[in-house]
Amino acid sequence: MNLQVATSLDDIDPQAWNRLGGDDPFLQYAFLQALHETGCACPDTGWTPHYLLLKDRDALAGAMPLYLKQHSYGEYVFDWAWADAYQRHGLTYYPKLLSAIPFTPVVGARILATESRHRDQLIAGALELALQNGISSLHILFPSETDLSDLKRHGLMLRQGLQFHWRNDGYADFEQFLSQLSHDKRKKIRQERRKVRDAGIQFDWLEGPAISEQDWKFFHRCYRQTYREHHSSPYLSLAFFQRVGAAMPENFVLVRALREGQPVAASLLVRNATRLYGRHWGAVEHHPMLHFEACYYQAIEYAIARGLQVFEGGAQGEHKMARGLLPVTTQSAHWLAHPEFAEAVSRYLERETALLDEHGRALAERNPFKSA
Repeated sequence: MNLQVATSLDDIDPQAWNRLGGDDPFLQYAFLQALHETGCACPDTGWTPHYLLLKDRDALAGAMPLYLKQHSYGEYVFDWAWADAYQRHGLTYYPKLLSAIPFTPVVGARILATESRHRDQLIAGALELALQNGISSLHILFPSETDLSDLKRHGLMLRQGLQFHWRNDGYADFEQFLSQLSHDKRKKIRQERRKVRDAGIQFDWLEGPAISEQDWKFFHRCYRQTYREHHSSPYLSLAFFQRVGAAMPENFVLVRALREGQPVAASLLVRNATRLYGRHWGAVEHHPMLHFEACYYQAIEYAIARGLQVFEGGAQGEHKMARGLLPVTTQSAHWLAHPEFAEAVSRYLERETALLDEHGRALAERNPFKSA
């Protein structure tokens, strides 16, 4: 067994990588390679691949998707205050070492190995990589539950986050789902959907190969518009969406909003055999409640129609609770080389966790389902 660092996916066998990644669409070789080769996540944008590989002779026995990061953009676990504290004390926070899927706040495996000893070797290897190179910190974002227990055992600090997910309780259709909500929530959703219908807007679902070049161009126009409205710059390019759409058609669904036969909005969903992930959306016309319909209600209808178990609504957003998505705790794991800063962050995380637990109890009182 030996550990290696690969600064390019070209040095890794795609089939061997995909065997480790399983059916997680965001861990697929094609998804990650598209991010790098289209210039979305690359050294020029502050994401330098440092994939940690565990080799058994020439065979890939384990891996970690690692990046040397020059900033904290595109991560969805915010450590800007930590970086600022380092700077104010004359210390260097960047570059840092990060295990994550760029621009993707989705829980998944980060330690890609099945044997416990291999997992331990990868975690120890990542920590050693940071120590040997004088890197300030190691961060593992949105790891799986299995990863978390191993990371905690290696001494990493855990940090909580919050997302909102919808679960399919075997609903026959959207109406049956609505019937499980409290009266006021059910009434509100029907009113919101009616406003969209009264605006003359209809929807269709384009799956995989049915998403044309023109559809991708329209979606990317909508995606850019969303960032423009938030006075920000988009992370992902049209070339990226076109490439993953062609390489992984079975994983992509485009929800189109049409008025008088012309598209006015689009929402992009990613899926595997059991889960649906809400990713990006945008509109070229403003219509009240269009966002909720395109991003949530259409996604729930699709999940019911295709028998998917969970719809993940993306990062943050307490307004999702009123649409039947319930709070779910996410985690991240952190190691800081500087002992005093590590102790300060540990104390901060204790206070933050207590506040989040209290917030979670408050959210539970707003459960939209009748059974609550």
